[in-house]
Amino acid sequence: MLANWRITRLNRLLQAGGVIAYPTEGVWGLGCNPWNGSAVERLLDLKQRPVHKGLILIAGEIEQFDFLLWDLPDAQLAKLRLSWPGPNTWLVPHQGRLPEWITGAHDTVALRVTTHPVVRQLCAAAGPLVSTSANPAGRPSARSRLRVEQYFHGELDAIVPGALGGARNPSIIRDLQTDQVIRGA
Repeated sequence: MLANWRITRLNRLLQAGGVIAYPTEGVWGLGCNPWNGSAVERLLDLKQRPVHKGLILIAGEIEQFDFLLWDLPDAQLAKLRLSWPGPNTWLVPHQGRLPEWITGAHDTVALRVTTHPVVRQLCAAAGPLVSTSANPAGRPSARSRLRVEQYFHGELDAIVPGALGGARNPSIIRDLQTDQVIRGA
């Protein structure tokens, strides 16, 4: 767990358009405020990732996604509630409620509710965050703070202290409507 002063500082950075790295359950992540287009553009540039691919949003509680989930069928909402918090990322219809710099060329958005205590603290203060693996496109995901520093050479606004959780891989990604696995565990 992080001290309140550190969470306050990180929240200010995020609200001002900062890009940060932080530990997650399995790999280090890069994050920013999803409503700040300049921050997202900067994050995509750092990763060398095209905007059309879309991004994952991460939250500390399912209620932080209410604006996207309120009109889902009961069976789909129940599926989400049973799998969260946990290492499950779901592709959920966004109904045009998010900017294209998050959704890319897709009519769904990738959502996950984390179990990582540090990320839950960050999301409690800042709201949902962009969450993508901390690595340039085509390179292995960072599994240490040192690797994050090697990849991004001081280009980040902060690297959040903490340890990875116990997961060996990034989260599984499934389509909520079809249950198709897009990325396996």
